[in-house]
Amino acid sequence: MNNMPTLQLISRDKQAGRLEICNQTTEKADLYILGDIVSDGWGKWCDEDTCPKDITDFLSGLGEVQEINLHVNSGGGSVFAGITIYNMLKRHQAKVTTYIDGIAASIASVIACAGDRVIIPANGTFMVHKPTNGYFLESLNADQLRKDADTLDSCQKAIVQAYMGKAKEGITEETVNALVNEESWLVGGEAAEYFDFEVEQDVQAAACASDFFRQYAHTPEGLDADMPGNQGKAPRVLGQPQEKNAAGGALESVLSGRGLDTLADAVMARIRAKEAARKDEETEKIKKELLGDLYLYGA
Repeated sequence: MNNMPTLQLISRDKQAGRLEICNQTTEKADLYILGDIVSDGWGKWCDEDTCPKDITDFLSGLGEVQEINLHVNSGGGSVFAGITIYNMLKRHQAKVTTYIDGIAASIASVIACAGDRVIIPANGTFMVHKPTNGYFLESLNADQLRKDADTLDSCQKAIVQAYMGKAKEGITEETVNALVNEESWLVGGEAAEYFDFEVEQDVQAAACASDFFRQYAHTPEGLDADMPGNQGKAPRVLGQPQEKNAAGGALESVLSGRGLDTLADAVMARIRAKEAARKDEETEKIKKELLGDLYLYGA
């Protein structure tokens, strides 16, 4: 069998979230999604975080590879970024086998469903819930809030279609919507009652450090504190990230060198404000494109 160099997204212990050249066979490649799902590089506060550009780079280097092993251990993140990643994996010609190495929560559970096969350990966790929208330094009127609510409703319809693509025979859309509405945390065997997942024996749970665990309504007690990657981890505060990626560290260094430490929050707020302004212009276009693609793979 011939070998060829391809791009691989590797685990935290191997510099997770960074792309590097690895020796892969011409037939198989491994993709690891082990951190939070973010929209772009600016949203990466930790090296584990993954954005659609990472996946684009990964897939573009695969050549004619026939199989992708997708390993997921993520607490979730950006809905639109996750839908984008899902669509890219579904479009790819390779057969995708998903391995839920620990937790696939929120939008990470949608990404997991991109696999032609989904394998979850008996002690793994699959969480589904209603999409949400967070606001930072924004004041929205009733019309804007209603528009956001409509967008979230459309997102829910789309992600339910992704789940229905893996639903077991006899499981209705109404049942899946009920799971989503209740924020359901399903261990391996429970998930397999609703979805066409293969359950393997218990494995040693991999650490999953995610700020999103603190935002969910029914996070299992002790999950956030007990996971090795989260021990002693303080809640993320903008301007005071506990572990920055290279871009975040460089920004702080520049500010500090110019005596502008106290403006760190203001700088990041300005970035967020620009993103919010751009969001109003692009949301409808992105929603139609991404959700339209996602419906292609629904039940």
